[in-house]
Amino acid sequence: MDADKKTKDLEKMDKDPEKNPAGGKPLKYPKVVFFIIGNEFCERFSYYGMRTILSLFLVNALRLSQGNATIIYHVFVMLCYFFPVIGAIIADSWLGKFDTIAYLSVVYAIGNILVSVASATNIGIPSEPMTYLGLLLIAIGTGGIKPCVSAFGGDQFTLPQQARQLASFFSIFYFSINAGSLLSTYLTPELRTVKCFGQPCYPLAFGVPALLMLLALVIFVVGKPGYKIVKPSGNVLVDVAGCMWSGLANKLKSGESKDHWLDHADDRFGEKLRADIKAMLRVLLLFVPLPIFWALYDQQGSRWTFQANNMNGRIGSWVIKPDQMQVVNPLLILLFLPLFEGVVYPALNKARLLTRPLQKMATGGVIAAIAFIMSGLLELQLQTNYPVALSEGLGQVRVFNSLACNVTLADPTGSDLPGGEESVVAPFGVWTRTDLAVSGGRQLTLDVTGTCLDAGAKLVLDLVEETSVSYNLYTADPSSKSLLSLAAIDNLQKDSNPRVRFLYHFTDAVEHVVNVTNINTLKSTTTTLQGTGNLALADLDPDEYSIALDGKEAVSNQLLDVGGIYTVQLNNADLKVQTLVKPNVVHLMWLLPQYIVITVAEVMFSVTGLEFAFTQAPVSMKSVLTSAWLLTVAFGNLIVVLITEIRFFSSQAYEFFLFAALMLVVMVVFMWMAIKYTYVEDVRDSEDDEQNQMTILDNDKREKS
Repeated sequence: MDADKKTKDLEKMDKDPEKNPAGGKPLKYPKVVFFIIGNEFCERFSYYGMRTILSLFLVNALRLSQGNATIIYHVFVMLCYFFPVIGAIIADSWLGKFDTIAYLSVVYAIGNILVSVASATNIGIPSEPMTYLGLLLIAIGTGGIKPCVSAFGGDQFTLPQQARQLASFFSIFYFSINAGSLLSTYLTPELRTVKCFGQPCYPLAFGVPALLMLLALVIFVVGKPGYKIVKPSGNVLVDVAGCMWSGLANKLKSGESKDHWLDHADDRFGEKLRADIKAMLRVLLLFVPLPIFWALYDQQGSRWTFQANNMNGRIGSWVIKPDQMQVVNPLLILLFLPLFEGVVYPALNKARLLTRPLQKMATGGVIAAIAFIMSGLLELQLQTNYPVALSEGLGQVRVFNSLACNVTLADPTGSDLPGGEESVVAPFGVWTRTDLAVSGGRQLTLDVTGTCLDAGAKLVLDLVEETSVSYNLYTADPSSKSLLSLAAIDNLQKDSNPRVRFLYHFTDAVEHVVNVTNINTLKSTTTTLQGTGNLALADLDPDEYSIALDGKEAVSNQLLDVGGIYTVQLNNADLKVQTLVKPNVVHLMWLLPQYIVITVAEVMFSVTGLEFAFTQAPVSMKSVLTSAWLLTVAFGNLIVVLITEIRFFSSQAYEFFLFAALMLVVMVVFMWMAIKYTYVEDVRDSEDDEQNQMTILDNDKREKS
């Protein structure tokens, strides 16, 4: 009976390709994975699309300072790389991968919708707190599903029979990540320049990523009937944490001496797990320098984007948006990875240079420091053209003279204009002060004298901290000498297009037509004005313009360039263009060298470091190493938050130099650790584990997300 049963079992195995791949038909490619790939494309589009424009949104729409915007941005990125640890534990120990992805995708989509709605800042909603809540939900969502999606895709394959098909899946999966991120990084900056609700259309720019996240959720859920869903079987990270805690606790309680403190956990945990953790800890020690690298690297989306915002991206009639420069890094990664693997590293090996992974990592760290030295030098050049920034404890004021005579402004108290200083403002002139002390808000009263004004005229200025206010001086009609003024808040935030507004006063009741015509394209913008007011003009392309009032050309060949902020002052007789903030001078392409250098650093430091970690520690510790790797990114962003909050320097250039110095100091320590490190030549547990590890390595080495 037993022999017959064994024969039948063998015959059954011959017919079952999963049990006997050599004797059965090849397993079919699980087409259901294309739902997972579609989901990943949409999710990466959503994440990178909203992250690309986030920094400029915080500054331009929510009116945060660049320092505070940097803090918010890096807190958000930090949380995005902290929650993967939580997501992995939830998926492996409780909900399973499918439910974790589905539920957290709902949270993710709600966060996107909140940010999109909150970005309509002029419809009377609490935009700032809604934005922060939305960002938190996005961080929970994207972080929580991050470790689950690729692993869930891998679950759809049977190993080792489908190892090649699994590798093919990871290649397509990786392509979908880069396609989604590259497309959105270029597209969303274009969408934000569209006008809606009378302002740059951030609701559209954030709304498209929100729509893509909803689509990602739908695509993923639709594929459920065909998925192979593996039940949660526990998370090795929990076991590792438990073993380490038990070892430490027992060591403190017991006076017994053992070879290693982890051996005190032998009452609950086996020798294999303890040996694997010991090997992993040797590698984790070398993770200590990683956070400072990520502190430098992730500033591409914050400080480097603000730097790009002060540069001129005009190439002929095409203007590169400052936040679109973030697309350079992933493009260069796609170019440099095969270049280094196929050309650079073989050449270095022949020359017997940088033959060890830790040597490459140390070199990459030094190169990252060089990138920030370059950005600091560039910043020094840019600062010569910066306007006076709105800062804490100060307010700015500009007084435009639309009267027919010279006026003299004087401070009767002498407290704000010391020594009885008087300022004469000619017709169509402007008086500017950028250093008036203001705490919250206060009033400043100036005496105004002029031949066209009554004696004793006064101008009351309502000053607001960290705000620039303009006043237009005029009289009701030519025969009146009673001084009137119109106040308007100045928008001094630079962008890729020139910012233009009309500040006008007409003494008649007639509608006046103003035509602003692009000299090269002949595209004309027509505006009708009447009475007295302040009107922001829709964004114009950077170029030369002529401006006509009531059909009569008043200004010709006026350059309105990238980053420039202009006020067109008009009255019945004439108009004049006043430049409040000078346009950007240095071309945006001067950013390319530092992007190239930081990408070389990434290839040598980050990619090599990840491969080093996975080849030096047991395969069973792969998920723990991945979690630790992601946490180094989180801590790197925390470093940026702390340094920005402390504000060591008023100059951004010096802060760049500080980061470069920190990187160099850390690399000296890392080199000392690397010299003492003894490489493990073989940590393979089995041939199957080796195949799985190489597949994971190939994917993780290329995936930047």
